[in-house]
Amino acid sequence: TMGNWLVNHWFSAAVLAAWLGINVFLFTYYFLFFDRDERYFYTRAILGSALAWARASAKCLNFNSMLILLPVCRNLLSFLRGTCSCCRRTLRKQLDHNLTFHKLVAYALALLTAVHTIAHLFNLERYNHSQQATDGSLPAVLSKMHLQGSKWLNPIHSNQTTVEYVAFTTIPGLTGVIITLALILMVTSSTEFIRRNYFEVFWYTHHLFIIYFAGLVIHGIAGLVRGQTEKSLEDVHPHRCAHYLLQKDEDCSHNCCKDPEFGSIPAESWKWVLAPIVLYVFERILRVWRARQKVVVTKVVMHPARVLELQMHKKGFRMEVGQYIFVNCPAISLLEWHPFTLTSAPEEDFFSIHIRAAGDWTERLIDTFQQQKLEMPRIEVDGPFGTASEDVFQYEVAMLVGAGIGVTPFASILKSIWYKFQQSDQTLKTKKIYFYWLCRDTGAFAWFNDLLASLEQKMAESGKADFLTYRLFLTGWDTSIANNVALRFDTATDTVTGLRHKTIFGRPMWNSEFTAVAEAHPRSVVGVFLCGPGALAKSLQKSCHQHSSLDPRKVKFYFNKENF
Repeated sequence: TMGNWLVNHWFSAAVLAAWLGINVFLFTYYFLFFDRDERYFYTRAILGSALAWARASAKCLNFNSMLILLPVCRNLLSFLRGTCSCCRRTLRKQLDHNLTFHKLVAYALALLTAVHTIAHLFNLERYNHSQQATDGSLPAVLSKMHLQGSKWLNPIHSNQTTVEYVAFTTIPGLTGVIITLALILMVTSSTEFIRRNYFEVFWYTHHLFIIYFAGLVIHGIAGLVRGQTEKSLEDVHPHRCAHYLLQKDEDCSHNCCKDPEFGSIPAESWKWVLAPIVLYVFERILRVWRARQKVVVTKVVMHPARVLELQMHKKGFRMEVGQYIFVNCPAISLLEWHPFTLTSAPEEDFFSIHIRAAGDWTERLIDTFQQQKLEMPRIEVDGPFGTASEDVFQYEVAMLVGAGIGVTPFASILKSIWYKFQQSDQTLKTKKIYFYWLCRDTGAFAWFNDLLASLEQKMAESGKADFLTYRLFLTGWDTSIANNVALRFDTATDTVTGLRHKTIFGRPMWNSEFTAVAEAHPRSVVGVFLCGPGALAKSLQKSCHQHSSLDPRKVKFYFNKENF
């Protein structure tokens, strides 16, 4: 399985290895540099190894801050996806892991920020301790050098100060606190739970990235951490002259060392993040321009359980199955953009999305469309994004598994397969589809029921009723449904959905499902597609391995997990 993963994800693995390698190299190189370089001999006399910890983590913070914006440049990724359309599809598919990489970099930033902050708290404590020391030690002598003009090494010049005071009154201290708070808020508000249930909180909090980058650029400007200047190092090398600082002879003559001179480490964060910031600004300008292009809402359908279907038309809009768009409704919010999977097929002359009430914005959007009888609210659309899920068409037998809201992309896929099938499209190799739909209750997906029913009818009319076999598994059900089912057990259509295929209560027994498919198609290559949770992915992957024959002429199951 590890071999399979590497074959399919070699690009992701290479990017991950390169990213980790560069981080380890930067940290190790700069740690050793600041821990051994002679220019920082005197700085280390006061700070010890905390200097190296702070500077090494700072370099890695700059590197990761440079990367964090790139995975969220959606239009840049679409451009790359377009330019490498000749590349293998697996490579293009890896670009869909952009948000996984974005999160990975964010976690690295959080970890490095903790290291950097703790190291600097030690540094401030040691600076303060050395400033107040009167024991004539090297740190104490170095800390008093500010009394002789601009030669200072210790940024704390007062005996009546605290670490907290310095942290909130100096530029590096204050910007450091602000950056850290912004980062904590962004990381905590982007958990799955908040994104799913309070998208607005996530959306607005994430715009603190502007404050993060502004703070980052300003953070090092004051140059509080200093080292010996090159010229001073030539004249008075610490190995030769450090002891003179401790025992100054009053009647010192020719071979006496002058006092060392110090200079700040120049601020360099801006060099790292300038290019990504410029790219991201272009990205946002492009989004605004694309959003200004007119979208015509051609049809509004209100499905049961407060699900709104919008059918739209936009000049030059071309979609593929499995893609998604970002939608904005200026009447509700000028700034909020929400992602929705496209539920129409490329063969249709419109594109559509299904919006269920899940949070403030969606509630308000549904209300707005329900109330507007005469004039439609204006809708802005950015996209489509994502790699097409065209792999489905490459297998003669396909097992599609949709769990909960994961059925949405299959609306597009099932419709598209049906159109290709009707038009006897040469690119379609599919001869048989097994569709498994798992959900707690069908209420929110009554629209999907209708779609299945219409497909079922069309297939029956054209004598292809056996092209699609589907099973609906109701994983959450109550006694009222159970009684209803018991009363109407012998009806031709299903009690819950009104479909020809009966609803099954409980979870699927994947072993028997796979065995049945293997028996029905003993010589086929079967593609298994899931849009659903990770736990389900693991059990499906296991079933694929267990039921694939070692004989190359017999049945093989290939697992594909879609990322939407």
